[in-house]
Amino acid sequence: MIVFVYDKTLDGLLSCVFFAYEQKKFPELILSESDPKPLFADERYYVIAEKEKSIRVWKALEKKLSKFAQNMVLSVWLSELPETAMLLFRYIRKNIDHPQGIEMNFGDDDVLRIKDIAQKVGTDARKLIQFIRFQETADGIWFAPVSPRYNVLSLIAPHFRSRYAGQPWIIYDTMRNTGLYYDTRRVQEISFAQEDLAELKSDRLDTGKLSDEEAFFQKMWKEYFQSITIKERINLKLQRQYMPKRYWKYLPEI
Repeated sequence: MIVFVYDKTLDGLLSCVFFAYEQKKFPELILSESDPKPLFADERYYVIAEKEKSIRVWKALEKKLSKFAQNMVLSVWLSELPETAMLLFRYIRKNIDHPQGIEMNFGDDDVLRIKDIAQKVGTDARKLIQFIRFQETADGIWFAPVSPRYNVLSLIAPHFRSRYAGQPWIIYDTMRNTGLYYDTRRVQEISFAQEDLAELKSDRLDTGKLSDEEAFFQKMWKEYFQSITIKERINLKLQRQYMPKRYWKYLPEI
């Protein structure tokens, strides 16, 4: 068994592809440093991520894959599923080795799996755009905690940068302690100190950290929502169909 160990970055994975062709060594497993290692491995290689090599691999893929297929590869990477590294490695290798590429060969199990994961990641990003709720903080920044299944913040950033171009905002992924901060000029990735995580992971900000207007409108909106609710006609099954329950905790009206 040949095992590659890498740094769990996309550049690292693409460097694994370069290393495999350079050394004529093709792995049965690609693991990160923190993954449990198999007891028995014939060969184990620690592959260093090198930007130049990863770019060369990506450029080779651009010649074989449509833009749509390239975006699917990136979406699968953002899924962070345990199978991602080996699945993408096999998919990339098949496309490089095949004269015309295999992106439309839906008789191939890896192609089908790539398509399936990419669709799920895309759905997660679209639902996040639909159901995200901002809260205006006392210092004038609009803040939204989220907990997507997949690491999709980079996919939704263009929408919110365009939609809310004139106001600063933060979208914070509570599961991954990473967020996007837009200061009305550019979007940058941020994280928070450990002591701030407990409050940030709660469903909503403490009232004392909201602007007076935001606290007022949240109260009014909740009262309005309750006043128009007809208890006899509540249909939780239908609600969950149109708005999955995992988004409810971030909605001020619930």
